[in-house]
Amino acid sequence: MNSNATAQSTDQLCINTLRFLAVDAIQNAGSGHPGLPLGAAPMAYVLWQHFLRHDPAHPHWPDRDRFVLSAGHGSALLYSLLYLSGYALDIADLKQFRQWGSKTPGHPERGHVPGVEVTTGPLGQGFANAVGLAMAERHLAARYNHRPHAPVNHRTWVLASDGDLMEGISYEAASLAGHLGLGKLTCLYDDNRVTLAAGTPIAFTEDRVARFAAQGWHTQVVDDGNDLAALQDALRAATQNDQQPSFIAVRTHLGYGSPQQDTYHAHGSPLGEDSVAATKEKLGWHWSEPFHVPAQAREHMRQALQKGGELRRDWQQRMQAYQAAEPERAAELEAALSGQLPAGWDADLPVFAADTKGLATRKAGGQVINTIAQHLPVLSGGSADLDPSTYTALDDLGDFGASLNPATDTQGSDGGGWSYRGRNIHFGVREHAMGAIANGLAAHGGVRPFTATFLVFSDYMRPPIRLAALSQLPVVFVFTHDSIALGEDGPTHQPIEQLASLRAMPGLTVIRPADANETTVAWCVAMENQQGPTALILSRQALPIMDRQTHAAAAGLRRGAYVLREAKGGVPALILLASGSEVALALQAADALEQQGQPTRVVSMPSWALFDSQPGAYRDEVLPPAVRARLAIEAGASMGWHRYVGDGGAVLGIDRYGASAPGEVVLAHLGFTVDNVVAQARSVLAA
Repeated sequence: MNSNATAQSTDQLCINTLRFLAVDAIQNAGSGHPGLPLGAAPMAYVLWQHFLRHDPAHPHWPDRDRFVLSAGHGSALLYSLLYLSGYALDIADLKQFRQWGSKTPGHPERGHVPGVEVTTGPLGQGFANAVGLAMAERHLAARYNHRPHAPVNHRTWVLASDGDLMEGISYEAASLAGHLGLGKLTCLYDDNRVTLAAGTPIAFTEDRVARFAAQGWHTQVVDDGNDLAALQDALRAATQNDQQPSFIAVRTHLGYGSPQQDTYHAHGSPLGEDSVAATKEKLGWHWSEPFHVPAQAREHMRQALQKGGELRRDWQQRMQAYQAAEPERAAELEAALSGQLPAGWDADLPVFAADTKGLATRKAGGQVINTIAQHLPVLSGGSADLDPSTYTALDDLGDFGASLNPATDTQGSDGGGWSYRGRNIHFGVREHAMGAIANGLAAHGGVRPFTATFLVFSDYMRPPIRLAALSQLPVVFVFTHDSIALGEDGPTHQPIEQLASLRAMPGLTVIRPADANETTVAWCVAMENQQGPTALILSRQALPIMDRQTHAAAAGLRRGAYVLREAKGGVPALILLASGSEVALALQAADALEQQGQPTRVVSMPSWALFDSQPGAYRDEVLPPAVRARLAIEAGASMGWHRYVGDGGAVLGIDRYGASAPGEVVLAHLGFTVDNVVAQARSVLAA
């Protein structure tokens, strides 16, 4: 047998090993998606065997290529790739596919096993994550590579399905990626033309290749997904175009080789024992026992350990040369990649003087974020075309993707007329993609991303916010225009239920500061939170800046809720609880109640999540069980506040939509006045 025939047979053996490890795992679990692994195994094998730069023994090596399985329902294929390549998985883990506590959940989850870069499964999310990963690489390369040294130089690869491309988020993310010329991003499109319910002609007939070409991508078509030479040629061509992201449409067959091939029946259910046997026979697999791994296939794919080790050691040598030649740059890069906040990151934070006229917390937030950005080079982000309204532009720190004049400015460019050094990201009106791209930036490392839009548009971003929480990614989501007080834009833009829905999300720290100084502390808490995302809820309208000489320090925000002002005499008959803009209203109402002989404590409660994490003794100190007369005040849905006011209290909230009118008029009509708060409080006291 000649060497070409031997190589071909080894390649095919490895591909079938990947296929049947996945099929056996799914059959053993009694659930899963065998169609994609059977059809897409060849392209995944070619990528992992010949192009992906990774070291299974050191999966967090900073300059590794990133691989994203956006079609996360095909997770069994990814776990098979990880196992055969030498990552920290074994056959026992594959046998526990989709079982409680296993390393191999039904869809890939970041943190469960090394080699899974991002959590995928909700279609389109992984594709947009990959855009964020590629943006992070370009940004860090532009900031820290300095000829002849290039410590940041890797690629991002994503395998996407028909479903990924049908989701609107992929349109948004692909549009931005093409605009930015992200030449180190490649999408392998599993063009099998079958969805969960039917063939794609029932709902998806556009020219996908033309669509990506129109969005600025370099496009190719591989007519036969089993043609390894054609796959290699296409991937090689993608790596040679660093000016455009690459889209490779690979014509595959869902459930390849099975009796269910090219039908939706192969998509989301085990094949069944008879069909598994028939598929193995069809594809020339001569082992009947499940989870068989031929030694030849294992040895061939485990070469990734040696090749990856060599790549990583070469990078380490280059890093040593870089450290010697550019010690300051190298130290800053290492600090960025460590994820730890450097000493002095919070220096010079603004302290706002008491002012009854006040300042919108969005404007205060703008001052705070700009101060932090001067000391924290990893902080980057932007808004969905709303910087003038969200006040999240980073002054004098440049725009990511700004066009350069190659004749005068090439430093920090990849040579294609783009600069990626800038720390202001212009996401465009693409809220959904913005959230998922930020998750990719955070997952990459070296960047602490933030996003910004109006609170009502958090609805466009719920999937990526949820995945940030599930993945424990430290993204800061800034939401301004936080209540009906935004006024004339009316109920389409006035958030009602959004606060309650965000607070319901496990792992998301929601903070709604009451004034400018609480906003400073809120940003500090957000930056210190390395274990998950933070949502900052900020006002459009000016809020009085409280006198901290007569009121408790804003640092109380760190505990989620604190006694802002104690009742006269120190023993309250009533507690007013509020967040954000309604805290000032609570203070005014407390003054009126005190004048009527009702000792009233005011509690600022900017974060339920932070408060709930405090010891019970502290929670009882702020909200003494003996004081049952409590009134919560918040210009949003009342849902959830009852747990804090108890059966002896009440909630002044909004359980209807707003109206178009000046903000103060809307507030008055919906009961957010001193007189109404006092009346509601007296009803609670009388109950």
